[in-house]
Amino acid sequence: MASLQVRALSVGYGPVRALRAVSLDVPAGAVVAVLGGNGAGKSTLLRAVSRTLAFHRGAATGGSVRLDGLPLDGLPPARAVAAGVVQVPEGRQVFARMTVADNLRAGALGARAGSRADTARSLARVHALFPVLAQRARQRAGLLSGGEQQMLALGRALMARPRLLLLDEPSLGLAPKMAATIAETITEINASGTSVLLVEQNAALALRLASHAYVLEVGEVTLSGPAAELAASDEVRRRYLGITDEDTPPPAEPRPLRRWSA
Repeated sequence: MASLQVRALSVGYGPVRALRAVSLDVPAGAVVAVLGGNGAGKSTLLRAVSRTLAFHRGAATGGSVRLDGLPLDGLPPARAVAAGVVQVPEGRQVFARMTVADNLRAGALGARAGSRADTARSLARVHALFPVLAQRARQRAGLLSGGEQQMLALGRALMARPRLLLLDEPSLGLAPKMAATIAETITEINASGTSVLLVEQNAALALRLASHAYVLEVGEVTLSGPAAELAASDEVRRRYLGITDEDTPPPAEPRPLRRWSA
């Protein structure tokens, strides 16, 4: 497991400022959630950590990103993966024309230094978490359902043996039952020793999974704190959970005691 420290991070896409002096922490072994509306800068934050901003014509203009206190700034994406930082992008982005097995093998290419036995153990772990991927190993990834593709995207990331897993909208477009399955898997992955930074449009789900959460608005952190406290916040309930004061039922009237006769 690994800890992440982001300090005063600013990011731009040309003249457009996407993040403004954002700071956050992911303690070792924790799940931390980032909430916010469309365009708030959530995906940009993950790209800055995974060192993939350049693929989207973005660049950090200030601040720092550190993993266990060591700088990630300036590293190419492959070096970040080798350090243990692995991202599952929004929309899954599996290699549709490749088989499920080849997608998983591709995930292992950038893994932290390890032996063939380490790769075999990673594959066994992925198959234990997602048995359907073993059953459909020779099938093209593009023929899987949306939920199965999300499993494959997670499995591909796990093949790199991440210490810090970056998840961008893992429940997006999934049926509630499949979203719940993915959430359970994230909990299992975290319990096995992987730290998680979670961007998730389903705020209720994210706050259940996380121990701490941040709210991004127009590229700035506007709220942060323990996930349970944010879930109870009137502002978060109204803006991200869709709950208003009118939705909260009044306390029930006390019932009179019933007396039982013998």
